[in-house]
Amino acid sequence: MGTISLHDMEFFAHHGCFEEEQLIGTFFSIDIDIETDLSKAAQSDNLDDTLNYQAVYNVVEREMQIPSKLLEYVAQRILNALRKECNNIESAVITIRKINPALGGKVGYSAVTMKL
Repeated sequence: MGTISLHDMEFFAHHGCFEEEQLIGTFFSIDIDIETDLSKAAQSDNLDDTLNYQAVYNVVEREMQIPSKLLEYVAQRILNALRKECNNIESAVITIRKINPALGGKVGYSAVTMKL
């Protein structure tokens, strides 16, 4: 087993409970760590024997473009899509950060972390 990680992926999207957040949009940062069997790829040096990073990124990018009210909903949707579309995922942890959330004061980010 091993871990494939993609960290600090940045997206502009329209998630939030406030109407302004869904209209204006904001930046989000995402980290994902996926536990998978890396032994075959470690021996073969063949992309077909591992989890393709580009495929993971494409799933995250696609799901981030669907407006939602809650980060929890977005995170679960991404995890579900990864489980469905990518082979050999044993477990995954995703953190989604909303940069400069509209909370009435200075906040660097709000975040949610979920596990598959």
